[in-house]
Amino acid sequence: MKNTSVSDIDLAVTASAFAALGSEQRLSVLRTLVRAGPDGLSIGDLGQRTGVTGSTLTHHMKILSQAGLVRQTRQGRSIICAAIAYHELSALADFLLRECCADAPAPYKDHDHD
Repeated sequence: MKNTSVSDIDLAVTASAFAALGSEQRLSVLRTLVRAGPDGLSIGDLGQRTGVTGSTLTHHMKILSQAGLVRQTRQGRSIICAAIAYHELSALADFLLRECCADAPAPYKDHDHD
């Protein structure tokens, strides 16, 4: 049965964001940036904290940026990386739980998700 409560566009956008997170290294990079807060980290600090450096880090940042989850800005000689999509990240988590147990028998529909 096709799920009609989530539009095909929403599914495509959500799938793209989840695909961007489909790498252990990218997930680590994003997690580190989320923990750093809105001021972000220099590319050097980000590499040091995650152990992902050089062209590999550049590649992962490009994918996360294309998914709209992070941004890079130049400040003088430094490149600052920051997570920018806190609302979108929350929406991804909500996507997974939004219809939890919707097709399950009645006793499971009110199940607490803690």
